[in-house]
Amino acid sequence: MSRALTIYDHQSAGRPGRRGPEPPAGALADIPAHLLRPEPPQLPEVDELGVVRHYTALSHRTYSITRGFYPLGSCTMKYNPAINEMVAALPGFSGLHPDAPAEYSQGTLELMWHLERALCAITGLYRVTLQPAAGAHGEFCGMLLFRAWHRAQGRNPTYVVVPDSAHGTNPASAALAGYQVKVVRSGPDGLVDGNHLAEIVDADCAGLMLTNPNTLGLFERDIRRIANIVHDAGGLVYMDGANLNALLGIARSGDMGVDVLHMNLHKTFATPHGGGGPGAGPVAVAERLAPFLPRPTVERDADGGFYLDYDRPHSIGRLHAAHGNVGVLVRAYCYIVALGGNGLCRVSRTAVLSANYLRARLRGVFPIAHDRPCMHEFVLSLRNLREQGLHAWDVCKRLMDFGVHPPTVGFPINVPESLMIETPETEPPEMLDRFADALIQIAREARDTPDMVSSAPHTTVIGRLDEARAVRQPDLCWKPRPQQNPED
Repeated sequence: MSRALTIYDHQSAGRPGRRGPEPPAGALADIPAHLLRPEPPQLPEVDELGVVRHYTALSHRTYSITRGFYPLGSCTMKYNPAINEMVAALPGFSGLHPDAPAEYSQGTLELMWHLERALCAITGLYRVTLQPAAGAHGEFCGMLLFRAWHRAQGRNPTYVVVPDSAHGTNPASAALAGYQVKVVRSGPDGLVDGNHLAEIVDADCAGLMLTNPNTLGLFERDIRRIANIVHDAGGLVYMDGANLNALLGIARSGDMGVDVLHMNLHKTFATPHGGGGPGAGPVAVAERLAPFLPRPTVERDADGGFYLDYDRPHSIGRLHAAHGNVGVLVRAYCYIVALGGNGLCRVSRTAVLSANYLRARLRGVFPIAHDRPCMHEFVLSLRNLREQGLHAWDVCKRLMDFGVHPPTVGFPINVPESLMIETPETEPPEMLDRFADALIQIAREARDTPDMVSSAPHTTVIGRLDEARAVRQPDLCWKPRPQQNPED
């Protein structure tokens, strides 16, 4: 029986001696000899068209926001406007050497200066460092700022308080900066238990790290009381800005009593997300912490020129080479300028409206952890599926058959069998309905034909993996497979 090729198979198409154009003489002369393989790699020999088809086929197997809905809770996988990519690729930005003197970097420095002011206006805080390369890097920066400020006050507190619903990077960042971690529990409403916080905070507290809205998609409505409890004990308040996509133009962190905030530009301001980076996690601070920001900062002189200020004696030092991931900063600035204040406000209002619409459609399908108005995301609890021998990850696998990337599964950890669903503002109502319809069908299958769910996915190139084995015995190298008889 002949088998039809549903995707280009470079192994079947390869033949000895088949090749593309030879590189011109001397083309490899600039490559150091030690980087060249002494023998050709043992790969199928294909022509140029075969190479193009191979990589095109691989790209079709890769899921991305340009292929479909990506409701990954707490990650805000929104569309990245193409115009921002074009601007970031302009030679004046992409071709600028990181060590170019300030007089040859005025355009980039000016953009960074204006971006900092825009982020200050959005957050209600005093200064911003653009150096951190990601959200977790920003958290670490914030904890170093905590430590530097306390030492300047002659204090040496030993612990940081973290809610039980926090991102896992929060306690990790605090520990990396040398702090112990205390956990404040959530109340029945899913919010920080202010009474418990008041019980565990004392003069040895360096501060609190919390996310607002929190990882349940709920706004911490007692945030001012929470901040006052920590401040009265001599501590600082750090806000994890992972969910800032819900607050743009609606509420400012500085007005909530926040002292330090990191922003994920790849989440809130539509820079590329995923694939390992590069990212950007600028950190905004209240005025009293500004002297401790990483150096150098971008400043403007009396003549309107821009320069890098290294003369910052109280700085925690440099956190990133050069000026940070400048290409990401360019994209974020383009996004902010294109939308303006009113546009940014519409971003958050649309994201919040979309999440609440989807939450209403799924009411009664799966239990909602806290079924009340949410911000830009909400959490389902699929614990009832255990009666059918199913788990939340089984639903995620089945969703792949509908062409949808699964939501975040198993987080937050204080909700059993959790699915955290986020609906970025870039998704139309029709896509939200398709997603809701898919979950409704899966819920029906879980009840009537659970094997259909437990054995998913059924339509992907690769079926269900032995994930435990994949972690312990990863197969990361291409290996030729034995040639098969075409009639088999």
